[in-house]
Amino acid sequence: MPNQFLLTPFFLDQPRTFDSRAQDDWLVNTPTLTESDVQNRMSQIHESLAQHIAQTIRNGARPISIMGDCCATIGVVAGLQRAGQDFVLLWLDAHGDFNTWETTPSGFLGGMPLAMLVGRGEATMTRAVNLQTVDEARVVLCDARDLDPGEKIALQHSRVHHISDVRKVLNSDVLNAPLYIHFDTDIVNPLDAPAQSYATAGGPFANELREIFRALAQSKNIVAVSMCAWNPEMDADGKTRAVSMELLRVLIEEEQ
Repeated sequence: MPNQFLLTPFFLDQPRTFDSRAQDDWLVNTPTLTESDVQNRMSQIHESLAQHIAQTIRNGARPISIMGDCCATIGVVAGLQRAGQDFVLLWLDAHGDFNTWETTPSGFLGGMPLAMLVGRGEATMTRAVNLQTVDEARVVLCDARDLDPGEKIALQHSRVHHISDVRKVLNSDVLNAPLYIHFDTDIVNPLDAPAQSYATAGGPFANELREIFRALAQSKNIVAVSMCAWNPEMDADGKTRAVSMELLRVLIEEEQ
């Protein structure tokens, strides 16, 4: 199955420029946003992305979505559902993204999308794209080494499968199904990929992830991939872009 890259160059509802070396055949998701509040503007982005995702699958291609924040996964999931795609969600991230308004210490929407997808907390954006709640038992959260206290408790009392050691992800029986993989580049140890807005010490190095991604690509049925990208304003030397894009290419088995 051919890969179709889709670039959504926004951070929440604000445009962001990514030096991702986009090719001519990439789709770029840049809807014209009407004046509204932040969540409604984000929902316009997500709706446009959902349409691209669904059409990509109908065209017989696999969507590879590059985005500026993890909330854009709402658009990806909605698009997969519209195309009738069944999947298990593998979420690779240094953070849990499992906060709700009751647990968040910061009020940052980017810390809530996984909770939104499984029907917890804020639902404005999931309702806007008619997203069907994802079953927690069909979600695998990997790493999440930086959890807020309330978020940690919520995860412990959920049915989400939390694998803290990324090296054990291949042993999960839950992953023996079609997979949608979401890869937040801040999972990479910041010594290898430092240009992250919310860098967290520790975590797997790029060479460790490379081997895991290669095994996932070879042994699993991956129906879609999304990548929450680095902060380009912090990446003056291009190191983080290069590491992130190389890992993505390994995961989808594409030559550099």
